[in-house]
Amino acid sequence: MWDPQWRILLDAGFRLIRCDFRAFGDTPPGEEPYRDADDVLRLLDALDVRETAVIASSGGGQVGLELAARWPERVTSLLLLATAQPGREKSEALREFGRREDELLEAGDLDAAVELNVTTWLGPEADGNTRAMVRMMQRRAFEVQSTAPDVEDVDVEFDLSAIKARTLAVSGAHDLPDFREIAAGLPQVVSGARHLELPWAGHLPSLERPADTARLMLDFMTA
Repeated sequence: MWDPQWRILLDAGFRLIRCDFRAFGDTPPGEEPYRDADDVLRLLDALDVRETAVIASSGGGQVGLELAARWPERVTSLLLLATAQPGREKSEALREFGRREDELLEAGDLDAAVELNVTTWLGPEADGNTRAMVRMMQRRAFEVQSTAPDVEDVDVEFDLSAIKARTLAVSGAHDLPDFREIAAGLPQVVSGARHLELPWAGHLPSLERPADTARLMLDFMTA
């Protein structure tokens, strides 16, 4: 999903690392209890990266928050796009989305489950190519996750107020209320955090307006 920004950030002189979580992209499902944040930390250790900025979207933003809270000395900057938040109770709208998605998958209607995600997560300005990309990514995720064993997360306690990273939380005006409220509320939880709402965006601004999002990233990273 970061292909549109990849070359722009490289050309600006940044060293980039991107990873799929387990059961996404080409990364196989986990077979034992795990946490995505632990996986990311192990990757950074393996690459001998002691400090890094983190750019993350949606569920990846939740992992970024956890990473920055548990190991604040490792994360220097945190740019979150439509982020989820650890431990936050879901709204009725988000629970209804989950119920409908589960019903469609259990009925074997993969096409309808994919379309539900496309219509839920993309804002009104998303073009046909963007919708096709999200369809492809979501179908791939469903296919990989359908083979995943039932594995529980490792429980870990942490406090978001421990985050030291310079933080910008971005929301989309056409997103579900959960994610707009999370982004707007983070400055009350994370010291020095800022909130920015994009009037044109849904849940996936990096795909909806790739060039605009790339400029936002560069502005934040070079400030």
